[in-house]
Amino acid sequence: MSESAVFKVNACVADHIGDRADQQDRVAILTSPRYPGSLLAILADGMGGRTGGRIASDQVIATAQSILEEAPEAGATPVRLLERIAHEAHAVVKLNAISTEKEPHSTLVALYLSRQSVHWIHAGDSRLYHFRNGKLLNRTVDHTYGTHLTADGRIDRRHPAIQKLRNVLYSAIGIGNELRLGYGSVEDPQVGDAFLLASDGMWAYFTDEELGALLVRFQAREVAEKLVAAARQRARGGGDNLSVAIVRLEAAEPGAPRTR
Repeated sequence: MSESAVFKVNACVADHIGDRADQQDRVAILTSPRYPGSLLAILADGMGGRTGGRIASDQVIATAQSILEEAPEAGATPVRLLERIAHEAHAVVKLNAISTEKEPHSTLVALYLSRQSVHWIHAGDSRLYHFRNGKLLNRTVDHTYGTHLTADGRIDRRHPAIQKLRNVLYSAIGIGNELRLGYGSVEDPQVGDAFLLASDGMWAYFTDEELGALLVRFQAREVAEKLVAAARQRARGGGDNLSVAIVRLEAAEPGAPRTR
């Protein structure tokens, strides 16, 4: 972050059970005195049966909380912190699957905002969007077989076989396959940056343009409320669990303490 950059963070989370019998999404914004001047936004969409999915998403959040309560490792970087959360949660969820004879797993998208930079990782089909003044700069790529097979354009995404694979994950926390993580970062965060983390039960109902426009016009909590309301309306009684976390960087008031 440049020396002249001064901003405040406006953030919130929201979730809704949708039209499902159980809520298996978990979302949180976490801070810790161990990591002053930083925050972690994290979202997990659990899968694996009535209780298995919630067990997995709970474990993702619990792992993140536990790690943030510990003193930082010597020489640890934001990326290393995020990787540690992912891999430790992955190991615990897989062990739980053995002990309970369930098959729990969970998506993960996590963003770490520090004074100098923003870093994120993801696994599965929960997404992170990065907008700057309403313009989309970054969006994670879903870890689904449908997305993977159409990435190079050789297979039409409308092909019937692709439609069957569009929601089948090849990477997720606790999954039997090798855990693969996607990465992204912003090395010079500035006023006008907005980050949105969303489960597929949320992002499925919106275009990138709609999301960007809302993030420019409204405060984080208002955006979350409008997204939940619109997603519920558009689901027409058939909606999945949905969750969202929003982190906006805004101009600090005159005389406010600097972020450095």
